[in-house]
Amino acid sequence: MSASLRPRRSVLYMPASNARALEKAKVLDADGIIIDLEDAVAPDAKELAREQACAAIAAGGFGSREVILRVNGLDTVWGQADVVAAAKAGADAILFPKISAAAEVARCEAALTAAGVAAPTRLWIMIETPLAILNLADIAATAAMPASRLSCFVLGTNDLAKETRARLTAGRLPMLGWLSTAVAAARAYGLDILDGVYNGLQDEAGLIRECEEGRDMGMDGKTLIHPNQIAPANQVFAPSEHEVEQARAIVAAFDLAENRSKGVITVGGRMVELMHAEMGRRTLAIAGAIAARQA
Repeated sequence: MSASLRPRRSVLYMPASNARALEKAKVLDADGIIIDLEDAVAPDAKELAREQACAAIAAGGFGSREVILRVNGLDTVWGQADVVAAAKAGADAILFPKISAAAEVARCEAALTAAGVAAPTRLWIMIETPLAILNLADIAATAAMPASRLSCFVLGTNDLAKETRARLTAGRLPMLGWLSTAVAAARAYGLDILDGVYNGLQDEAGLIRECEEGRDMGMDGKTLIHPNQIAPANQVFAPSEHEVEQARAIVAAFDLAENRSKGVITVGGRMVELMHAEMGRRTLAIAGAIAARQA
């Protein structure tokens, strides 16, 4: 499947210090696993966590799940060693925390190159500081530079709440402007974007509501903190049967010989344009990619 259409409905954080959790990740139905060397690991466990994480990634067994390694920041005592170790492990992407400016993205790119990280490995970055929100367009624009690896924004809504003192309310009204601006910046430069975590481990209704908010804003999926959050995220961020049927009908209608030269047609009593056919093709591609991953 195309990397740009890889399903990222559910991306689960796993602490690198927990070897059992890393093994369990190989059988979970998440689209992606973020093996975390940063927030989830105590300072005195950083080196052991790095060894375990890189050994688990190198050993494989994650199937079609995307494997992302979240390293410590380059300005910490562990960051450079994390990147060097990651170069040998072979993760699908390396996630850097607390990126606030375009120059920091360039520094991450340079660190990956210097460490010899293989070209297919992508760069993901956390958007979790007030300065990052103010610099979203410049940060996203680095993806347009030659040989850029940048492919995904990951929102750190807990850190944003901490740094701004905004409250994490139902509906996230204090953050809606930041979230929608992050989506716009990502899309302007062809990036995927993942919503932040939901803290209510036993509140499935709240999780579903927040997944629906992220989906409706245009996000590709949600980062998660517990396996029981995977199924709701997978359901919300997948195209529904109705959406797939509608997309198939629109694409088929535009593919008819009599409609190929038209910009606007009627399908099922509804006016649709060529852009709806493009949207329909993407819906069908995502549905197909999800089916392929599940198979």
